[in-house]
Amino acid sequence: MIFGRKLSYLFILNIVFLSSFQIHAQKFHQLEGRWDLEMDFKGETVPSWLEVRHSGVETLVGRFVFMMGSARPVAEVKIHGNKFSFAIPRQWEPEGNDMVLHGELVDDMLKGSMIYTDGSVSSWTGVRAPKLEAAEHPKPGKPMALFNGKSLDGWHMDSDNSQWTVVNGILKNTKGGANLISNEKFTDFNLKVEFRYPKGSNSGIYLRGRYEVQIADNMGFEPSDIYFSGIYGFLEPNENTAKAPGEWQTYNITLIGRRVTIVANGKTVISDQTIPGITGGALDSKEGEPGAFMIQGDHGAVEFRKFEVTPMN
Repeated sequence: MIFGRKLSYLFILNIVFLSSFQIHAQKFHQLEGRWDLEMDFKGETVPSWLEVRHSGVETLVGRFVFMMGSARPVAEVKIHGNKFSFAIPRQWEPEGNDMVLHGELVDDMLKGSMIYTDGSVSSWTGVRAPKLEAAEHPKPGKPMALFNGKSLDGWHMDSDNSQWTVVNGILKNTKGGANLISNEKFTDFNLKVEFRYPKGSNSGIYLRGRYEVQIADNMGFEPSDIYFSGIYGFLEPNENTAKAPGEWQTYNITLIGRRVTIVANGKTVISDQTIPGITGGALDSKEGEPGAFMIQGDHGAVEFRKFEVTPMN
């Protein structure tokens, strides 16, 4: 009899537990996930990115990447039926108010507007970011020297304010100006580069033109996703291997799908990690398409003596 009562009590407790779990379980919202955005900003189409996910039972939080800067945390995405909104403080934008984004989910696509720091309003649209599944055993193709050591053949600039030159086999950007973009586009690849920079300088390499690997004078700093060898604003290296300014340094980078491995100055600092989305300054947000390499030239001086890519199929 006592045994039977114990079974009854356990049965009742299980029902209460399961009911409580169902009450407090997270409910998936169609807005959740990662979105590639395009914004009509001051007469130009600029790329942006949004991630929305659950925090606790009902709150939606996220991350937002604008046309500049790093991924910014979104404290709360407020839901109003099939519409939503959130606010974020300025990062590198001019002084003014917080930026406020309003959006609407229609047929699994997004559309909306953004109020900028100066009060101007820009419209934007968004599609779900592709998964970009990584091939298990990609086969390397033939290595290609994108920099031939003689000229800028195979490259173009994004503005007329160019300081890029080739001197004695070295590709040089003497000061902030234009970004340098490869004519050829790639999907999966291994990239080997040799570079150096002067004291205090800052540059970067955009993989597929969308994901920046930071190049900066950060020797002796604690590792950070915005410092040397980090995927800007997303992935932090496990060690800062930066050398002194003026010394030649190396990156060996493999990107398959979204998964990236970075060997900086001979040490693996990021190993097979997933890049969530585009970083600030990306050429576009079309993540499902092949993309060019872009060397950041609008920040500071940098030099390259090797830029070799091996496509992976």
